[in-house]
Amino acid sequence: MRALITRPEQEAENLHRKLQARGIQADCAPLLAIDIYRDVALPLQDVTAVLFTSINGARAFCANSPRRDLAVYAVGEATATAARAEGFSVVEAAGGDVEKLAALVRQRHRPADGALLHAAGATLAGDLQAMLQADGYDVRRVTLYAAKPAVALPAAVATDFAAGRYGAALFFSPRTAAVFVTLAQQAGIGGGAAACTALALSANVAAMLAPLGWAEIRIAATPREDDMLALLDE
Repeated sequence: MRALITRPEQEAENLHRKLQARGIQADCAPLLAIDIYRDVALPLQDVTAVLFTSINGARAFCANSPRRDLAVYAVGEATATAARAEGFSVVEAAGGDVEKLAALVRQRHRPADGALLHAAGATLAGDLQAMLQADGYDVRRVTLYAAKPAVALPAAVATDFAAGRYGAALFFSPRTAAVFVTLAQQAGIGGGAAACTALALSANVAAMLAPLGWAEIRIAATPREDDMLALLDE
């Protein structure tokens, strides 16, 4: 099995080691470069919990504030794990998208319990702030990072994908999936998908992959890295 990892560089390195431990040869093609903003003044007065909709949101918040005493509501398990690794102790994870994160907040946190700060990226996957404000929450959204899309696939990856040399490609976000499809189509190598199974973290990710004629698109049982790896183990 030869696999293609499309995660940003830091996550790609960690995942690459896990695939190697399984005897799977893997190449990395980070499709988003993360630019964390520094020295951002955070409006934390009366804030009792933070909302992390990505691993990078957790890292960006921690790059701008020493506060670890706040409760954390994370979009999924990977983001929750990143928050715990940064020093947060009260962390709850939702089911992998902003709608489920909003539902978790409504269950666990009343508007009277204090304001919420959303550590957001420049590109939003759903308006979490508006969802919760409609229910009376004080939600403060601060843009703390940008995920910049790649302008082309690495030349070696493009050549090998076109030749059908990848048995699996792993996609962890709708935006990464959309960027890959666009770059493959622009390079005229979309036909390489016929030899490759696309592994998607969620149904939303799978929907972005649909324009290419994959051998198969498989969706993780839950939006966790372990369940993505389980697809490979199968």
